Amino acid sequence: MIIFNKILFMSDIINLEPKAMWSHFAELNKVPRPSKKEDRVIAFIKQYGESLGLATTVDECGNVIIRKPASPGMENRKTVVLQSHLDMVHQKNADTMFDFDKEGIKMFVEGDWVKAKGTTLGADNGIGVASIMAILESKDIPHPKLEALFTIDEETGMTGAMGLKGGLLEAEIMLNLDTEDDDELTIGCAGGIDVSAEGTCNLVDVPQEHVAFSIKVRGLSGGHSGMDIHLGRANANKLLNRILYQLLNVQGLLLSSIDGGGLRNAIPREASAIITCTKDKNDEVKNILNKIEAELKTEFKKTDPNLNLLLSESKLPSNACDPTFSKSFIRAIYASLSGIYRMSPDIKGLVQTSNNLARIILKDGVFMIQCLTRSAVDTEKMDLANSLKSTFELVGAKVSFTGSYPGWTPRSEAKIITIMQDLYRSKFNTEAKVNACHAGLECGILGTNYPDMEMISFGPNIRGAHSPDEKVQISSVQKFWSLLLDTLEQFPNRN
Repeated sequence: MIIFNKILFMSDIINLEPKAMWSHFAELNKVPRPSKKEDRVIAFIKQYGESLGLATTVDECGNVIIRKPASPGMENRKTVVLQSHLDMVHQKNADTMFDFDKEGIKMFVEGDWVKAKGTTLGADNGIGVASIMAILESKDIPHPKLEALFTIDEETGMTGAMGLKGGLLEAEIMLNLDTEDDDELTIGCAGGIDVSAEGTCNLVDVPQEHVAFSIKVRGLSGGHSGMDIHLGRANANKLLNRILYQLLNVQGLLLSSIDGGGLRNAIPREASAIITCTKDKNDEVKNILNKIEAELKTEFKKTDPNLNLLLSESKLPSNACDPTFSKSFIRAIYASLSGIYRMSPDIKGLVQTSNNLARIILKDGVFMIQCLTRSAVDTEKMDLANSLKSTFELVGAKVSFTGSYPGWTPRSEAKIITIMQDLYRSKFNTEAKVNACHAGLECGILGTNYPDMEMISFGPNIRGAHSPDEKVQISSVQKFWSLLLDTLEQFPNRN
């Protein structure tokens, strides 16, 4: 079925193959499920498990565990955990009218892809959740004893994985269904830490003879701040800061406010600022903007072809930041790394350490900066975090580190890796790429309380995760589904 540029009815989505999985994905996408606000989706999954007559529990954190007995004849196989996270990134385009708290995701099919209209799709990690639901419901899919683990808050802190106590799971093997390339088997990932800076500045009155302008950076590609950080895409906060750095040389110009970016795990697509100046500086401001826009369009023509700058008159604010502070603040942002810090010396093409300058707010004399720093090496992660801390402290910010989580160290000797490599080779007549990724997966955290559990992660092709461009490939979902079902039949007997 190929339908272009048309919003589909729910019945159309659920007619995609595999029907059971897509049906559950459609139902899941009716449920608002932002990170840290998962009450509704926890209740949804709990009710689902109970409706199947399966043993269903919710732990102290809100993680849901559903257990299903083995298929006849597979009772002596090793127990397996199927694991995915319930929360999704809620992001939308600035011109999209959508209430994530009240509306279900509006999906449509374009060629071989399922997309959402102006918002994130929730394929990350809804496809994994829906796949597990379909397996739990099935009466004809052969499988060993299953423990379905649905964690919460993966996207903004991994507190569900961190809070899962040891002893709740009995399985020896975990299949994490949360990666985004169907030719990869992931066996390691980066850890991360949230770096936050807060502070205040002195204000000055804006002269009545000033005029105000709104500057907006829009149309960027954005994406996942781990999986897409190596693609060289523009960061809206850094581009806006580059503009402001040039504008602050305009005599008498004042900076009133900045509002850029969104979630820590999404590369910022949009950012805006309010400036004021005297009317005789209008042309100078416009000329600077035109020059910088031409530069940026040339620099980012491959990665961000829709980049554009918007300059429009705005309501004159009553106050603005002290000019001395403004210059120091803009310089601090300029000095802050956003992007790749170091590539892995051990794994070709793998980002080892990076930072995403995710959120900047400056308004009414109060500012806030939020970053997500990632690394496969914990000491290097903290070195970069301390570098950012030192930079922000130069403008009087109070800097805090929160939400630190460990990376997932590869165990190349794990039997599940060999099992899935052999299966992938026989099914698709090619080799799977066995690698580590720069995104944060919950396996490393879960492994702290289950150190002997073998783990591997795989999934379908998902592009544009954490952005309104998110999409999932239909044919790839079918490939992933087939691999998942065949894998369940391959588990060895207990020792």
